[in-house]
Amino acid sequence: MRISRRAAMLRFALLLLLAGFALFPLLWMLSVSFMAPGEASQFPPPLLPEAPSLSAYRSLFETTGIARYFLNSLFVATLGTALSLAFNGAAGYAFAKLRFKGRDRIFQLLIAALVIPGQVTMLPLFLMLKEIGLINSFAGVLVPVVTSIFGIFLVRQYALSIPDELLEAARVDGAGEGRIFLQIVVPVLTPILITLALFTFLATWNDFMWPLIVLTDQQNYTLPVALAALSREHVQDNELMMAGSVLTILPVLLLFLVLQRYYLQGLLAGSVKG
Repeated sequence: MRISRRAAMLRFALLLLLAGFALFPLLWMLSVSFMAPGEASQFPPPLLPEAPSLSAYRSLFETTGIARYFLNSLFVATLGTALSLAFNGAAGYAFAKLRFKGRDRIFQLLIAALVIPGQVTMLPLFLMLKEIGLINSFAGVLVPVVTSIFGIFLVRQYALSIPDELLEAARVDGAGEGRIFLQIVVPVLTPILITLALFTFLATWNDFMWPLIVLTDQQNYTLPVALAALSREHVQDNELMMAGSVLTILPVLLLFLVLQRYYLQGLLAGSVKG
C-alpha cells in the first residue's frame, strides 16, 4: 500500500510538473499584458508586473482598431460554424443512412482525399475564387469551412448508430426526409454536432494562412492576420502584442471550457457507437 501511494504521488508530481511547463507560456503572456510599457523588455524579464496596468489593452483598442478585427473573426467563425453544421450534418447523415447510387464509392474517394495536404489545394482554390469574384471577401474565407471531409466522416460514424427501424417507422407514418432529419436525426446527433461545432469554430477562429491569402483589404482582416500585421509595426511593444494574444485566445478558451463536457461526450459516444 505504501509503495502504491508513493507511486501515485510521484505520478501526480510528474503530471503537475508537465502541466506547469505547458501552462507557463500562457500565464506569462497574461502577466506581460498587464505590465507597463517596456517592463517586459528588461533583463531578466520579470515574471509578474510590478504595478498591474490595463494600458496595453487601452492602447490596443484605441490605436489599432482591434475591435473591428475581433468582430470580423467572430462573424466568420460563427457563420462558418453554422454552415459547417448544416452541410456536414446533412452529408454525414446521407452517407450513413440514405441509399443512393455510388454512395460507398464516393465516400471512399472522400476518405482517400484526406491524405492530400490542405496547402496543396490552396492555389487551385484561390484561382477558382478569383474567377468568380470572391477574393477579398468573407465568402471567400468561408468556402473551405462550409464542408470538410473530416466533418462528414465524424457525423457519418456517429449517425451509423441510429436504428434503421426508427427511420422506417417515421417514413411509414408519412414523415418526409426533411422532417425526419430535423425532428429525429438532429436531436440524436446533438453530441457529435457540438463536437464538430467546437472543432470548426476553433479552426476558423485560429486560421491564419487562408485569410492571409484571400483578404487583401486591411479592413477585412481577421484577428490572427491583423495581429501579424501589427507585430511588424509594434515589434518592440511586447505588452501590446501580448494583450492582443490574450484577446485572441480568451474567447476560444472560454468556449472550450463551457462546451468541454459535450465535446468529450461526443467523442466518447462516437468511439463506442461508430
